[in-house]
Amino acid sequence: MPGLAGEEAGDSVALPDPTLETEAERIAEALVFASAQPVAEAYVAARLPRGADVHRIMLRLKSIYAGRGVNLVQVGDHWAFRTAADLSFVVQTNENEVRKLSRAALEVLSIIAYHQPVTRAEIEDIRGVQTSKGTLDVLMEAGWIRFRGRRRTPGRPVTFGTTRDFLDHFGLEDLRDLPGLEELRGAGLLSGRVPSNFRIPVPLSEDGLSDDEDPITQLDLEELGLLTPGGGDGE
Repeated sequence: MPGLAGEEAGDSVALPDPTLETEAERIAEALVFASAQPVAEAYVAARLPRGADVHRIMLRLKSIYAGRGVNLVQVGDHWAFRTAADLSFVVQTNENEVRKLSRAALEVLSIIAYHQPVTRAEIEDIRGVQTSKGTLDVLMEAGWIRFRGRRRTPGRPVTFGTTRDFLDHFGLEDLRDLPGLEELRGAGLLSGRVPSNFRIPVPLSEDGLSDDEDPITQLDLEELGLLTPGGGDGE
């Protein structure tokens, strides 16, 4: 049929050049390998040959490295090479040992991860106890939580959320990969007496602000004592 032949001809012209595809994969691989931090997909796309489908290329590289000692992993919209999970014990060193978090810090981190965006008052309401500034500072210093914005309510409290480093450290591609009810129960983190109406909250995406949040400005940070006037870090 003429129409079908025309469509097939058009499709054949649109097929990518295998040589360019291979070169694009090599460039993407080199960009991620050369970076100590996860690399943004947009950063890779800007350096690939024109017309290259960056996401398809990254997924292909991910499949290529899936069974190797080093895996290509997705962290949000970023990519990084990481040691295969079953071989992590081989390369562990005391220098990279992370300080153990207190129970309070783990509770706060969990609440922020599952309930973000969440304010300090909301964290305390969920925990039933006050949350010290020191606990939040430890999580900030670890690079696992951040200030997201300010809630559009009286007092305009700061909202907290997790970071890309949080996803990277815990081997999550996206917040949707956080353990669900059955996974938490299987890991022994929930008792057998969980209420029948108990539901694991679904956190909002890392990207953007919710409808009831305003972005944090430098002036906000200065008012909160997080920056000294002029932009320097506060005490």
